[in-house]
Amino acid sequence: MPNAIAEQALTTPGILRPWISGVRTMSVTAPSEEPFVRLPAAVTKVVLRVDADGRRDVLAVGPRVRASYHEGKARLSCVELSLAPGTARPLLGVPATELVGRVVPLQALPGEAAGRLAAELRWLDPQEAVPHLAEALPALLSATVDPSRTALLRAGVDALSVHPDRGPAQVRDVARELAVSERQLRNLFAEGVGVSPKHYARIDRVRTVVTRASSAPWSRLAASTGYYDQSHMTSDFRALMGVPPRSYFTGRLPALSPCRARAGR
Repeated sequence: MPNAIAEQALTTPGILRPWISGVRTMSVTAPSEEPFVRLPAAVTKVVLRVDADGRRDVLAVGPRVRASYHEGKARLSCVELSLAPGTARPLLGVPATELVGRVVPLQALPGEAAGRLAAELRWLDPQEAVPHLAEALPALLSATVDPSRTALLRAGVDALSVHPDRGPAQVRDVARELAVSERQLRNLFAEGVGVSPKHYARIDRVRTVVTRASSAPWSRLAASTGYYDQSHMTSDFRALMGVPPRSYFTGRLPALSPCRARAGR
């Protein structure tokens, strides 16, 4: 049976962009024999999920430091809200590093905003979540975010990300440019992103390789994404994805696990 997952990236309302970096809807209309891959992701998400039985959950999905491979999914629909760097603690009440590799009911987190959102979002249809947040989130978070600290973190994230015209900067150079120590930069990333600056850059590079693999030869792809050479890219890809690039793109994947928590890619 072909994969029956329908995904759509939605426009993030301007009023939410200080806190939400992306919105995606996903629906699965039938079980699939195709494997479901969760790529490494240096981002925390809030997910409203409705499963085949009509059960509703509002979840916090933490950063993933490595890929995982799962059996095909059953019917469900959800909307995923990717939190912008620095939003996790103000919204959820915990630093992003405490959520790495975890899927947690939103109401179980200590943040006052998290509890309120869990109660409000749970009974909404997925398509109603974003308009509701556009009304509720600014009032909940405007007074709790440190603008200068958040701006510093996001400048670091931007510098360590792959761009169309350049690869990521070196961590030491980013710290120097931002006039902070490397230790301070690590602390900023631990709280606001969930992983170290170095691991953030590794995840972003590997995700870029997945996105661009069909558009350039391996050696050129390695150079454009900031690797020393093709062997460096292959080694890093294997470490985070569990298989080398050629195996991944030809479907030779690691053993699959049951897909229990179906929230987030």
